[in-house]
Amino acid sequence: MKFIVSSSALLKQLASINGVVTNNPVVPILENFLFEINDSTLTITASDLETSMITELQVEAKESGRIAAPAKILIETLKNLPDQPVTFTIDEETYTIEISSANGRYKLSGENATDFPRVPVVKGGSAIEIPSNVLARAINKTIFAVSNDELRPAMTGIFVQLRSNNVTFVATDGHRLLRFRRTDLGTGQEASLIIPRKAFTLLKSTLPSEATAVRMEFNQSNAFFSFDNIRMICRLIDERYPDYENVIPAQNPNKLVIDRASLLSSVRRISIYSNKTTHQIRLKLSGSEMQVSAEDLDFSNEANERLTCQYDGEDMEIGFNAKFLIEMLNNIDSDEISFELSTPNRAGLLMPLANEDNENVLMLVMPVMLNNYV
Repeated sequence: MKFIVSSSALLKQLASINGVVTNNPVVPILENFLFEINDSTLTITASDLETSMITELQVEAKESGRIAAPAKILIETLKNLPDQPVTFTIDEETYTIEISSANGRYKLSGENATDFPRVPVVKGGSAIEIPSNVLARAINKTIFAVSNDELRPAMTGIFVQLRSNNVTFVATDGHRLLRFRRTDLGTGQEASLIIPRKAFTLLKSTLPSEATAVRMEFNQSNAFFSFDNIRMICRLIDERYPDYENVIPAQNPNKLVIDRASLLSSVRRISIYSNKTTHQIRLKLSGSEMQVSAEDLDFSNEANERLTCQYDGEDMEIGFNAKFLIEMLNNIDSDEISFELSTPNRAGLLMPLANEDNENVLMLVMPVMLNNYV
């Protein structure tokens, strides 16, 4: 089998799916890309058994064939070649791959393509089309709050809830919860699924910046995404997601409106003086003023700042993990934010004061117990 392809075009396609390939896979064949030639189309597959990504490009070829090519050495070779046509010659008996370029010849050993796992096919599932910029935004707004706790597998993915008049993306790690909802999307068949973090991370990095329709199909066990010349299939997390709606407090009489950038800058500065284990900072609300303070008793470090705000509610002191607050404030686009609170031991709701069109973003953060320093 023989084919000719542009080195930079091939590298671009390999780089787009290379994130799937793991260094120490359960099955050694998964350190390879699967190359399949048919009618002058090269289809390339990468898989880690849970997630598979497939891309294709046109090449010069007179015959069909399949080979598993080692991912790492192939990408490193192409990275260091100038843009030029390269010829791949594959011996299907010995699985030897020879790459010829204007610079020289490179020989590497491939593997039998029949050992590469079959990619599942989504049949008889439901489907929805989501603009790539909306999907990227939904992933960005939620993925940082996904849990790393393998003992709670449901929370290690993003919960996607499809309804007739909206699509909701939810992530939580038990300390904070992110809900991103679009009201201009919907599907005839209501459904809920949990997409693993790795799949959405890979998808985010390959989504085109210009608005492109992303088709998402799913059944009981897999989700299938396709756009341009890229396809991704991932196994869903087969667990029950926590009832997140019940966690969101309905009665929050204490309402705060404050400039997002001012609060973010203040929390960043004050957090330097917080305890390095708890990252605890204290917010003291009274009238039109907020005091942000922190203390690290182990090193006798302390800091406090005053910020002006619009506060309507009872005087209150509440503690939060500064790292969580910083991440959440970083993920809000609005110039001003609304902070809704009930009591110092109940979750606070953080929201942009003005949502984008057809978009609703809600962030919940659990308080931390305050040390009684004055």
